[in-house]
Amino acid sequence: MRLETLCHLSGLETPAEVGVGATEISAITTHSRACVPGCIYVCIPGMQVDGHAFIEEALAKGAAAVVTERYHPCLDGFVTKHSSAIFLPCDNTRRAATALYRAWYGKPDERLSLIAVTGTNGKTTVTSLLCAILERAGVQSGMIGTLGCRCCGRQLTIRSANACANMTTPDPAELYHILAVMAEEGVRTVVMEVSSHALALHKVWPLHFDVAVFTNFTRDHLDFHGSMEAYFEAKASLTAQCTMALINADDPAFDALCQRTPAALRAARLNQNADFYAKDAVSLGADGVEYVFCEKNGPSQLLRCSVPGEFTVSNTLLAAACARYMGVPPQTVRAALADFSGVPGRMERVPLPKGAQYNIFIDYAHTPDALEKLLLCVLGFRKGTQRVVLLFGCGGDRDRTKRPMMAAVAARYADVIYLTSDNSRSEDPETILDEIAAGMPEGARYTRMTQRAQAIRHAVMHAEKDDIILLVGKGHETYEIDRTGRHHFDERAIVREAVLERMQCEKDDR
Repeated sequence: MRLETLCHLSGLETPAEVGVGATEISAITTHSRACVPGCIYVCIPGMQVDGHAFIEEALAKGAAAVVTERYHPCLDGFVTKHSSAIFLPCDNTRRAATALYRAWYGKPDERLSLIAVTGTNGKTTVTSLLCAILERAGVQSGMIGTLGCRCCGRQLTIRSANACANMTTPDPAELYHILAVMAEEGVRTVVMEVSSHALALHKVWPLHFDVAVFTNFTRDHLDFHGSMEAYFEAKASLTAQCTMALINADDPAFDALCQRTPAALRAARLNQNADFYAKDAVSLGADGVEYVFCEKNGPSQLLRCSVPGEFTVSNTLLAAACARYMGVPPQTVRAALADFSGVPGRMERVPLPKGAQYNIFIDYAHTPDALEKLLLCVLGFRKGTQRVVLLFGCGGDRDRTKRPMMAAVAARYADVIYLTSDNSRSEDPETILDEIAAGMPEGARYTRMTQRAQAIRHAVMHAEKDDIILLVGKGHETYEIDRTGRHHFDERAIVREAVLERMQCEKDDR
């Protein structure tokens, strides 16, 4: 594609002093090491390194154009001193990169209906629920989020530049490629998780969403945003990019959202004046929940979902409300939710060999609020003297202030507690455990094991009859990240091995 065309499509200004029409562009990159002859190099001021420091490396590799926010000594006006490369100034190179990638892939979003799901917790589940409803309605759907990308029933590969990143919303280089693939394959509607990071880093700023769903707002990501106010503003900025905002009116933090956007629908469990609300919600224990789904200007119907927990009411309510706003028939919503079996790593029951007299669940809860909701869910369906055994840790290089808060929640609700690692990244695992343990009340009992596999094995080997064991934090992940990088780590496989070992030991003792 010619540079002139690319700049025109992306809205990037080209200097009148320099003719750019004949310049053919071979690629776009934000990484100097990936530069190739004829590429555009976009200088991104990162959180650890600044791309402007690598302009000369990019030029040496043959970059045809450099997009930059500020002057660099190797630049002379709108051209570089030692090559024919063209200098393209802009106010924000992150926005410029996003616009360039979108243009490069032919603005695929213009051929798609887009739905965004944002919030601290519940994004993955609401996204999965909504896709299940749309697919039941016969709508060709795509899904983008923490669990990866699905297009017409198959998984797409995300090639993150950071192999250790857990990408909720892919980087622009991959996001717009994925949207292009979906558009080419006939997808009509894409449901995507949009994180606060993605909003703050302008990954999705050119996109317009038909609906933006707001699940909830609780403490998280302060290592990135710095304050709850900045975190909220990042989430709230999505209202400017949507036709309709669907807001969880049970969350008081979202009162301000309703006031700042005239195009808003409210869904609530506790407020029957909302546009959509749940009435007569009943917990079915480990078998799920049911409630009457009511529409302010429409029919009411009984909905049932086999995923247990009070949060399932909120999640299914939002998904059902969004589907109904989009015109999906009530009976289709009901059937899809009744058949929904859950999301990997979200209150996922691990199948155990016959003879195992305890239960094991895997969940992604990694904030104090999510952990509390999970534990309250389990306490709601446990029977008699069943113990709740909790194994969890906190991620390294992430918000440290929530670590003692997680411990306080664990001590309040769990009977047996294991503190262990969970993606320690560049931090010392022992230091992380120290900071978690600081939140334990005086006299609280817990077992501390740095090696997560060892902790899981210990929990299984010491499980009592009917125990409910919760392996919390990693959820769908099948890897562990430490100072040496990313390593395969599948809790399901570790559980199976530990259970079989215990059963063999019990057999040998007989």
